[in-house]
Amino acid sequence: MGTSDGPSPVVQRRRLRGALRRIRHETGETQEQVAAAMDWSLSKLIRIENGSVGISTNDLKVLLGHYGIVDRDRIEELIALARAAKERSWWRIYSGIAPPKLLQFVEYEAAAMIARNFEPQLIPGLLQTEKYASETFRKLGPQIPKDHADSLVALRMKRQELLEQGGPPPWFFFIMDEAVVRRLVGGQDVMRDQIRHLIELADKDNVTMEIVPYSAGLSLGMERPFVVFEFPEAEDEDVLYLESVAGDLINRDDQEEIYTYREIFEEFRRKSLGKEGTMDFLHELLDEMK
Repeated sequence: MGTSDGPSPVVQRRRLRGALRRIRHETGETQEQVAAAMDWSLSKLIRIENGSVGISTNDLKVLLGHYGIVDRDRIEELIALARAAKERSWWRIYSGIAPPKLLQFVEYEAAAMIARNFEPQLIPGLLQTEKYASETFRKLGPQIPKDHADSLVALRMKRQELLEQGGPPPWFFFIMDEAVVRRLVGGQDVMRDQIRHLIELADKDNVTMEIVPYSAGLSLGMERPFVVFEFPEAEDEDVLYLESVAGDLINRDDQEEIYTYREIFEEFRRKSLGKEGTMDFLHELLDEMK
């Protein structure tokens, strides 16, 4: 199956799962009742409804028949979603190496119109140099085999092509705590090149980069990284990714929680040095490293 040139498969799966949930709720049936009627395991229906697996067109037709959906246009619309959700994207070549949640994150990242990223400790992945990225895997993932780590670095570098698409959208907003650029990752030379790289990327029309200085003190939400993705179509609600203490990505689509993190992000922006102040700060920091 070829790579899709349309909307990301993960977005299509999300649309399909939302539609199937709404249809089941309209019938008043529980997941247990539907699974029993379809002669499926309960776990199969749960995985379909949470978007973790796709659904074959044959299964979908039978399921829609069970729900009493007879409108031909509606059926064709849902079948088209199911087919599009199965399209393979370039990042699937990393499926044996990268964790599933990371690949899901990459899918959402590629599909987003706006990405808002806060980082309290490390340079955001889309802004890292190859040497900086290699050092983070070497130090923070010593259990990862070297060939896997090299592939993960390659995946990170490939993702950065999003920044080179010739203009917005997508738009990328990065807010970093001052600690991010103060920490020497890989030594003086690696960090000097990394700061230069940040300064270069900040010139892009679709990139906004801001630093929250130490003097801003503590703020709610600054204890761990998070990313909020916003999509072009109004029907596709925002998605929030949080990073756990263990470094795992946690996907959330509770809109109240996402609203809270959007507010936190804007509060960070108010406390930041601003775009121009951040560039002045990075130039000063680069001068200190000479």
